[in-house]
Amino acid sequence: MAAPPPLVIWEHQVSRLLRYRDLIPRLEDALGKFSSRNSADVLQPVRTTVPLLKHNGFLGLMPTYMQNDGVLCTKMVCFYQREDGSTLPSTQATVVLLDPERGDVRAVMDGEVITSMRTAAVSAISAKLLMRPGAEVLAILGTGRQALSHYNVFTELFSFKEVRVWGTDNERLAKFCNAVTGPVKAYDSVEEAVRGADAIVTVTRLTEPLLFGRWVKPGAHVAAIGACRPNFRELDDVLMKQAVVYVDSREGALSEAGDVILSKAEVYAELGEVINGQKAAHTEKTTVFKSLGMGVQDAVAAKLVLDQWQSERVEKK
Repeated sequence: MAAPPPLVIWEHQVSRLLRYRDLIPRLEDALGKFSSRNSADVLQPVRTTVPLLKHNGFLGLMPTYMQNDGVLCTKMVCFYQREDGSTLPSTQATVVLLDPERGDVRAVMDGEVITSMRTAAVSAISAKLLMRPGAEVLAILGTGRQALSHYNVFTELFSFKEVRVWGTDNERLAKFCNAVTGPVKAYDSVEEAVRGADAIVTVTRLTEPLLFGRWVKPGAHVAAIGACRPNFRELDDVLMKQAVVYVDSREGALSEAGDVILSKAEVYAELGEVINGQKAAHTEKTTVFKSLGMGVQDAVAAKLVLDQWQSERVEKK
């Protein structure tokens, strides 16, 4: 018997179906499973990349198999280093869910919302684990889609008294401030934006350090999202070496994260190890969470979208 044709779930539908309150618990569970290193829970290679030299970008392939949960998934994502003023997207992603027994495609869905939301959700998990209690000031460096998703989830989960934002382009900075639903204050310099901040999120396309350790408040938590190539940086050596460094995947960080590789900073733990109780959450110290993103994060987010889609179909019958 032939398999049914795959579902196609578009960006606006993914946006409607995916909610942080449902996504975060699944991601916490997935991070813990990944760090347990049980191949029946999560089998995931380090991201494979194909250079797109003509277009100053690369294609990343991120497959994951979760045998115990019956999930087989891969994400295809293109990253580009665009020139200032370019109207072309800096990322484009598609997520595919497959039937692990038959091998046929169950669903194809837009990956942009999944990528931005699961990335921001994992950063929020890092803050939940590592940020000092009573944090009052959040600084976001960047004004793109990831900056907006981080604003949304951080202000949903935490009660900051002040949110600051900095960007490389004044027009995009103004656009970001107009797009958010809560208070935010724009800053002209990175130093002014981060001085005294309790939590700092870096979500830029820059390839050289923009955040310096001498500006960072002792005990602050930094979630570093950009710089996803071995030769890219967002954080300087001083910050990387004075902080306790956490990652989503050791293997990924040591092969792809320029902030880790070039600074030669020690990776203390994966977030999943903290979730599993294997490593401590040093909330009393300056902490850096270096995010690269993992296929398992896309897999559980895509499965959640599919589950929500199917639940809606049942309710309408």
